[in-house]
Amino acid sequence: MLSAAKRPATIQRRHELFAEAAAIIEAEYDIKLALDDVARRVATSRRQLQRAFAEAGETSFRTYLQRIRMERAADLLRSSESPVNQVASAVGYRQPAQFAKAFRRHHGTPPSSFRDAAAGPLAA
Repeated sequence: MLSAAKRPATIQRRHELFAEAAAIIEAEYDIKLALDDVARRVATSRRQLQRAFAEAGETSFRTYLQRIRMERAADLLRSSESPVNQVASAVGYRQPAQFAKAFRRHHGTPPSSFRDAAAGPLAA
């Protein structure tokens, strides 16, 4: 048997939960954030927040957090001379090697190469 269509109120609530959680992530991406803590802060369960990310955000909590961190890291690498380990710390990574690996996976290039390319004449 196919499940019934979701009620408009359920869809609306999941969009609201996603928006509230996304705002927390965007403001606090530089500190340790856990799904359970964010769920508690937006007054919902862990599972409901996972559903909100999946349905309203079309992503997962972890993937969204990493995307925000990688966007901020790219901005910092473009706009500052801070060493890569300081950029890693500024976006919430305690281990520079873990940051470099995640950055390379996300952007397709190591952080130092990204900065060099951003500083070059072909920078976008």
